[in-house]
Amino acid sequence: MNDQDLLRYSRQIMLPEIDLNGQQRLLDARVLIIGLGGLGCPVALYLAAAGVGHLILADHDQVDLSNLQRQIAHVTDRIGMDKVESARQTINALNPGICITCISGKMDQKQLHDEVMAADIVLDCTDNFQARFKINDACVAGATPLVSGAAIRLEGQVMVYDPGRKDSPCYRCLYQDAQDGVLNCAETGVAASIVGVIGAIQATEAIKLIAGFGESLSGYVLVFDAKFMEWQKLRLKKNPLCSTCGE
Repeated sequence: MNDQDLLRYSRQIMLPEIDLNGQQRLLDARVLIIGLGGLGCPVALYLAAAGVGHLILADHDQVDLSNLQRQIAHVTDRIGMDKVESARQTINALNPGICITCISGKMDQKQLHDEVMAADIVLDCTDNFQARFKINDACVAGATPLVSGAAIRLEGQVMVYDPGRKDSPCYRCLYQDAQDGVLNCAETGVAASIVGVIGAIQATEAIKLIAGFGESLSGYVLVFDAKFMEWQKLRLKKNPLCSTCGE
């Protein structure tokens, strides 16, 4: 770290849980963020601000006017632009020292596997079960930590798969064979700040795992209900019959 880095990250370095060693681990980290929508935007911005050295941004979609209510890395002038390019520009303006790799097309199974294997941690910021299952399966196969988030209406949830723990349940332990119905933002809506809350928690869990402090959400599902401002931390056990991580 140079003098500019020490100044930029000084408020984090002050924390005994992070210190210089933790900050260096963040700077050395390679993080894959899949989905640059409502969840991926705050995740990417907070990880960039925190000093994660290499961000891999993956999303095949373009910025739409209806995205701007909640997808805070994008702006009106970028409507029609690839979301990964829009997010890259915002991140560069925030922290030009971050290395960014953009993947603007849909990843096939091999590319997903290769990117997961190369990453220190993966953040699933997608909005459908099919994508989440593929990401989860790749992370379990590659023994790569996964932070998964979801948000809809006035609710959200976060869970963590940590391959360093033998008893860590994966996403399929929670949703074995769930199907996508009408539970998406386009059909049911979502409040602007909900994705921000969930995305911020995802980023925090990633920072903890990379810097190596605290206890992660592995083994739990954190559920948020904004209407009544209630949080529930529910125990989730590994399913020995899980088709992905079971014995």
